[in-house]
Amino acid sequence: MSGAAAAVLLGGCSAGSAERADGPGTRASGSPAASASASGQVSAEGGEPSATPSVTPFEAAPDRVPRSGRQGVALAEAVVMRPGDWGTGFRAQPLARSAEGTRAVLDEECRWQRRALPDDVLASLSLYSELPDTGDRGTIKVTATVTVHTTVPGADDHLSETLEEALRCPEQQVRTDERIAELMSVGTPRGMRGNNYADDSILETGVYLTGSGKAMYRWMVTRLGQVTMTVSIKGAEGYTVAELEQYVTRGTTTMLDRAGYELGGGEG
Repeated sequence: MSGAAAAVLLGGCSAGSAERADGPGTRASGSPAASASASGQVSAEGGEPSATPSVTPFEAAPDRVPRSGRQGVALAEAVVMRPGDWGTGFRAQPLARSAEGTRAVLDEECRWQRRALPDDVLASLSLYSELPDTGDRGTIKVTATVTVHTTVPGADDHLSETLEEALRCPEQQVRTDERIAELMSVGTPRGMRGNNYADDSILETGVYLTGSGKAMYRWMVTRLGQVTMTVSIKGAEGYTVAELEQYVTRGTTTMLDRAGYELGGGEG
C-alpha cells in the first residue's frame, strides 16, 4: 500500500469531516454508491469515467491463516508498530503495551475498558509510543493495535460496530481525566473513494481533551482479511494537522504491508 493511497482517505475526511459519507454498517457490496464507484461510471456532471479501484477482497494463503491463539499472537507481534517504526525520536510510553489476553471495548456508558478476548478473537495487541516534547512542541502520543479475528466476517463485523460507535458515543471517556469528543467517522469499503489497499477502512476525527487542554485526535481502522489494524494519535501544540496525519498514514501503510506479507496473500 502506498502512502498516497492512505492519504486519499485522510485528506478527504479532513476537508469535510462534518459529513458522514456512509451510514452505520454500510457495506461496499450492496450500496448503489459502491456499485457506481466500482464500475468507473461517468459522473452526473458528465466527463470521463473515474479510475476503477480493485474491489477484489484480499485472500490469504490457506496455510498462513492463523487458527490458534498462539498463531494469532505471533501475527499481531509481527504486524504491530513499535516505537522505532514511527520515526526518529519516538520511544515507548510508560505503559508500553496492553495486557495480554484483553482488548479495548467501548462500554454502554461510553467508557473505554479492557475486557477479556471474546471467543471470536484469537489475539489483540496494542503498543503505545510517544514523541517527547522539545520545548516549542508538545508530546505526540500514538497507539497501534492489531486484532486477529477467527474469521473474515468477524473482522468485518468489528468495523461495522466501530463505525456506529461515533454515533452512539460522540464523546468517549478514555481515562478519568481524558476524553475524546466532537467525533465524526467516515467508512470507506474497498472499491470506494480510491480504496484499493484494504478490504475496509474507517477514519474517525475529533479532539482529545485532557484537563483544560485540547488536541487534535485521529483514529484510522483498516481491515485485511481477518486482521484489523488501528492507528490513533493525540496531537500536540506546535504541530500542524498535516504533520500529525503523516504518522497516521505511516502506521496504516506499514501495518497493512506487514499483514499482507505475513498472510502470504494477494489483492486482485
